[in-house]
Formats: sequence, structure tokens, C-alpha cells
Amino acid sequence: MAKEVAGLIKLQIKGGAANPSPPVGPALGSKGINIMEFCKQFNARTQDKAGKVLPVVITYYSDKSFDFVVKTPPVAVQLMEACKLKGGSAAPNRNKVGELTWDQIKAIATDKMPDLNCFTIESAMRLVAGTARSMGITVKGEFPGNN
Repeated sequence: MAKEVAGLIKLQIKGGAANPSPPVGPALGSKGINIMEFCKQFNARTQDKAGKVLPVVITYYSDKSFDFVVKTPPVAVQLMEACKLKGGSAAPNRNKVGELTWDQIKAIATDKMPDLNCFTIESAMRLVAGTARSMGITVKGEFPGNN
């Protein structure tokens, strides 16, 4: 018989760096989940992605057990990493802070594709380019996909 799902918790934690301090401890402790067990499992599963911000969806059950799914880093984080930036522009329509090529956009879209609600790589590239535009990053060149 399947376990009864009690709820979901969504967090963003740096890979290999989960610890019982906020935001992890209070979020899990209030639901009665074993915090240290989660931290050990998360750190073991994400030690190869140390330092990167990773979204995690924790499904907890009525018997206080849990499962979790680690997703790919957010598009904004990947864009800042590709441009070697600390943050986006405060006024993205006026102040541009970086440039990317469509090949770099395609690499990010391909990496993020399992977590996006897109069916084609072209639509994923447009989604990533839109995020870049809203951060003040310009995309050089002509869109390579079919218009």
C-alpha cells in the first residue's frame, strides 16, 4: 500500500551545504521531518555540485518519512555564471551588464530542459533569452531556430 502524502516543501539550497540552520531547519522541523537525515542525504547526493544553488522538492508523508527530488540550478543562476556576474542589472532596459551568444543560451536551455514546461529546444531557448533580457543581459546574433 502506498504511503499517504502529507505535503510538499520547496527549498533552494547550495549543493553539499545543507545544515540544520535556517532556512532548512525550521522548514523541516515544523513538519516533523528528521532534519539531520535530510541534510546527510542531500549533501551526499549533491557533493558533485558543491556551491551551486539547487532547488529541491521534498515530499513528506504522514509517517514522518520523506523523499526529495533535486532539480537543475535556476536559469538566472546559470546565466550569471555564464556571464561571470554577481547579479543582474537594476534597470535592465537601460543598463546592460553582459552579453551571451545563442550557443550559450542553447547550452543552458538544454541543461534546464527537464525542469521547464517546454516541448522544443527553440521554445526553451526563447524562455532562457527572456530571463536574460530581464536581467540586463543582451543576446548577440539572430535567433537560430525556425521563426
